[in-house]
Amino acid sequence: MANPWAGEVALVLDGQRHVMKLTLGALAELEEGLETGSLVALVERFEAGEYSSRDVLALIVAGLRGGGWQGRASDLLVAEIEGGPLSAARKAAELLARAFALPVESQ
Repeated sequence: MANPWAGEVALVLDGQRHVMKLTLGALAELEEGLETGSLVALVERFEAGEYSSRDVLALIVAGLRGGGWQGRASDLLVAEIEGGPLSAARKAAELLARAFALPVESQ
């Protein structure tokens, strides 16, 4: 199970569950690969709903790598993400939010 207090988000990829996490190294790699060159700009795009599929893919790859996955972005081009592209976008947004905020306790 993914630990939201540790910034983790679960993702099912080709039927196998993975835990994604944006570690400092994963964030640095993500920032390096962004066309805008800024994590703040990426957060703003997600908040405004103006993110691209490239943004989603970059976040998923960074999160998977932060969780210990050894694959490459090209591996995801033919992979099946449970729930499809919309679920992938939600997971990417959740991952980004968890990297910079503590989760709210359920009541």
